Amino acid sequence: MSETRRAVFVISVAAELAGMHPQTLRIYERKGLLEPFRTPGGTRRYSQEDIERLQLIQELTSQGLNLEGVRRVLALQEENRSLKRKVDKLRDKIEDLEEEMERRVEETHRSYRHDIVLRSDLRPVIGKDR
Repeated sequence: MSETRRAVFVISVAAELAGMHPQTLRIYERKGLLEPFRTPGGTRRYSQEDIERLQLIQELTSQGLNLEGVRRVLALQEENRSLKRKVDKLRDKIEDLEEEMERRVEETHRSYRHDIVLRSDLRPVIGKDR
């Protein structure tokens, strides 16, 4: 697990780091804008990634977006990340296929070289009667 995804902050610390009231974090969670990790006892734990998300939410709302607008922005960002991962996988697959194609072409060329046999006993037949 990456360091930014490790849920280590309790709600009061997360709220302080994000510059907001703990109740705001609870509201964002109820609205589906944030999903903190829950311990087996049900205590919320926030990661650095969660803090960054809270800061983004705060920035977007301060620019005039309502929570539904923020939800849509966050959903579009996630969709973009998902599409980027898919594109990256497709690029990797294309590279693998190109390497495989080059390998097979080279193998084919090597097999041609083995199939060509030079024979010294063949003489040109041009100009001879058949």
